[in-house]
Amino acid sequence: MSSKPHYSPILGQWKRKRGWFFYFFLLPLFFAVIFPLFALNLKALLLNSVAFLLMYTAFRVARKGFEQEDAYHEAKLAKAPQIPFKQLAAALLAVTVFYTAHVAGNYTLFNSLFLSAVSFAGFLLYYGVDPRKDKLKDFGDISSGIVLDMLNETEKKMADITKAADNIEDGPLHDKVQLAVKRSQMILDALTDDPRDIRAARKFLVVYLDGIADVIHSYNTVEEKNIDTATREKLLTLMDDVEAHLAKELKRLKAGDRFDLDVNIDTLKEQIKH
Repeated sequence: MSSKPHYSPILGQWKRKRGWFFYFFLLPLFFAVIFPLFALNLKALLLNSVAFLLMYTAFRVARKGFEQEDAYHEAKLAKAPQIPFKQLAAALLAVTVFYTAHVAGNYTLFNSLFLSAVSFAGFLLYYGVDPRKDKLKDFGDISSGIVLDMLNETEKKMADITKAADNIEDGPLHDKVQLAVKRSQMILDALTDDPRDIRAARKFLVVYLDGIADVIHSYNTVEEKNIDTATREKLLTLMDDVEAHLAKELKRLKAGDRFDLDVNIDTLKEQIKH
């Protein structure tokens, strides 16, 4: 499983930016690289450049950890991150501080180790460690892993569709695609709370999301100026049909009814082919 083994909402997401304090370290290190460059001090240039690159790497690793943690907390279901990026960032920060102080800055070994330990402890005390426990529910005879895999698979499809939809210049078609994705997200949220129909819902969502992806692919492979009115109307009508089916099944799901296994798969595929 990837280092991001969880599902996170892609709509209405707000993420708090963290790690800004690294800029206080990066800025002086940046000037520490620039000044030797103008002075043609190659040794100082090399040493300070390594320090800057180490600090920047620590910054990037920390940001990865923050993003991973945010997604974990936002998700209703999630496995604990497999790669502890925040702890790695803390260790890398400690190494960077030691190198900058002792090697590049000629501080004593004791002082360099002290500063390194303080930076390591300060990072973890301020930002905490990476999540360690899985956020899973007891779904009875349905494995939490199956539910999580289905959510991850569907979330990835929606993210890919949203990214591809950015290339659609036709406003109405773009809006219909976004609405269909939003409906799918609502179905996912409902299934997270009550996954009784998870298998039928997976079949339903995969079919319709694949259908939406095919519509976008068909649209993006043709220059917009070459799309005639009839083809455009057909695409809009098809997206209306898809959205209507999604809305119908969402209503059925919220009412506690079973998913309709007959999701007109063949009809949808034929519509897309033509």
